Amino acid sequence: MTPAAPPVGPAYTPGRPRLRRLGLGARLFAATGLVVLAGATTLLVVALLVAPPVFHAHLRMALGDLSAATLAHADQAFATATLLSLAVAVVVAVLAALTVTWLVTRRIATPVADLAAAAGRLAGGQYDTRVPDPGLGPEFAALAASFNTMAVRLASTERVRQRLLADLAHELRTPIASIQATVEALADGVLTVDDTTLTALADQAGRLDRLVADLAAVSHAEERALDLRLSPHPLADLAAAAAAAAQARYAARGVALTVVTAAGTPVVHVDADRFAEAVGNLLDNALRYTPPGGTVTVTTDQTAHLGEDLARLTVTDTGDGFDPADADRLFERLYRADTARSRATGGSGIGLTIARAILTAHRGTITAHSTGPGRGATFTITLPAILTADARRRDR
Repeated sequence: MTPAAPPVGPAYTPGRPRLRRLGLGARLFAATGLVVLAGATTLLVVALLVAPPVFHAHLRMALGDLSAATLAHADQAFATATLLSLAVAVVVAVLAALTVTWLVTRRIATPVADLAAAAGRLAGGQYDTRVPDPGLGPEFAALAASFNTMAVRLASTERVRQRLLADLAHELRTPIASIQATVEALADGVLTVDDTTLTALADQAGRLDRLVADLAAVSHAEERALDLRLSPHPLADLAAAAAAAAQARYAARGVALTVVTAAGTPVVHVDADRFAEAVGNLLDNALRYTPPGGTVTVTTDQTAHLGEDLARLTVTDTGDGFDPADADRLFERLYRADTARSRATGGSGIGLTIARAILTAHRGTITAHSTGPGRGATFTITLPAILTADARRRDR
């Protein structure tokens, strides 16, 4: 018969010493009691080894030579007084340790218990849970601040998840409904299987396929599963290549696309294909929100932050712009600053998310800035720079 497995849970962990299952108060009292016991033992040993010779010497100096019976009686009296005093001191110390342990445990255990209860509520989905600073020093203050920051981020993540599910439901509903209606019409004989019908079905199926592919791409990128093949490339060349790839689309839309390269633009260590994908997404986004007759400018230069040399690429457009409060949310999945736009005109809402994931994998950053709707937008990429010999001489 196979023996029953031991219970596993908060009350039991295989191999865990029983002492570790004691409460905080019991542990503190045990630690304090050990300190008291060690001190009393040390004091007793030192007193019995050192005090008698010193005591005898002082007796001889004060009273002269004493008989053996007198010395024995004096030694007994000294030992009795020492042991009695030490016993009283130990009892008082233990009582003091018990009192201090109770006070400290009550002061510390209450905030810890409150934090544990708050964590339980947070795990249960109450993302508005917060804990106050218990006033026990910077360590507990940092713990409370970290917990509250985690709660805020979890609440934000949950909102994004809910919106993502709602957006997905909305995005999937239209092509699925169209396909279903077309199939039903074919079954009822309302429509015939001709090129128009097949094209409509293919368009809706393609829309579904693009949405699924976009979601898979951004999940792949955000999970750091990108297969990067890094090598040094001049940032100016990468910018020019990305602009050349998008030039035909810009010309068809009637939007001017220019590249401005500053002297000393550094070399960057990137996967050229992945970086081109990120910049291409930025250019597509700029084209989507810039009306005919507008301008999009790609600029490359060198900058620095906290003593680190950086390469910078900016994409600036004269298009619709956005509310500055939406700057960070633009990189969230399926987010659109202009909710009036459909996916057909506003894109899938995933291109900027993919761009951020690619640049993060390159140890870079991407930020968005706009002074308001109708005032254009600027997207800025920064990457660690590889300075050439000429650039180093100019810096010196």
